[in-house]
Amino acid sequence: MLTRIISAVVAAAIGITIIVFADTPALPAAVALLSMLGVFELYRADSCHENRFMTAIALAFSGVYPFLVLYGSERIILLVTTAVIMALFASYMLYYKKMSFEKLSFAVLVPVLMSLSMASLCKLNVLTEKHGKVLLLLTLCGAWIADSAAYFTGTFLGKHKLCPEISPKKTVEGFIGGVVFDGLFFVVFNLVYVSFFAKDCGVNYLISFFLGMICAALGTLGDLTASLIKRQCGIKDYGKIMPGHGGFMDRFDSVLFVAPFMYAYLSVMEMYF
Repeated sequence: MLTRIISAVVAAAIGITIIVFADTPALPAAVALLSMLGVFELYRADSCHENRFMTAIALAFSGVYPFLVLYGSERIILLVTTAVIMALFASYMLYYKKMSFEKLSFAVLVPVLMSLSMASLCKLNVLTEKHGKVLLLLTLCGAWIADSAAYFTGTFLGKHKLCPEISPKKTVEGFIGGVVFDGLFFVVFNLVYVSFFAKDCGVNYLISFFLGMICAALGTLGDLTASLIKRQCGIKDYGKIMPGHGGFMDRFDSVLFVAPFMYAYLSVMEMYF
């Protein structure tokens, strides 16, 4: 437990530092590094990393994409993405005797979806000139706080298993607790924000509450999806980069679903006015 706490504190300190300097290349650089870690861990889980040419293409794409999102045009992004997908299929020709078509599909989807998802954090930061960093922080908290709330609720009140074959420790009570707590957290977070840091702004608390609940549900979906992949690949953790937690995917699996949802929703509907 102590190791987990220390790792979490260190990760939080790094995360806060990156958010403070989010308007500099530090944010896309951090997102690029995390995306590359995620791609490599998923490739290694399904043994796709044995195709070194394919792995190099996937890592290069996931490392460049956050910068393309912020500093490139839509045409460049489309061109690069199309070229990468074609290159991944071409690399299959080198390993078709050792690599199944199912693994090829996985290997193509992973870098594209990982990059799109993680780059949503960069897009959130520039979505509005005034609230970008707040939305970035709220998104990360929305994913992780729900997970913690579900854990403690399930520990003390959990009686009914949510998905015992995928994640034996998750309970229905824990899931409900995480959803409700996350909704309340969004409300309190925004109340503090507009009361002390953005006094000239208003906030739709009803939207905040439902956004928090949806983020909790999507975070759980991301967690269960990552757990299912681990079980089907026959591994316990994705890595050991975070002592006590595992790899990047063991900690960021919930963010992968929450971040793109937050960006998509807030691009259409405003929470602050």
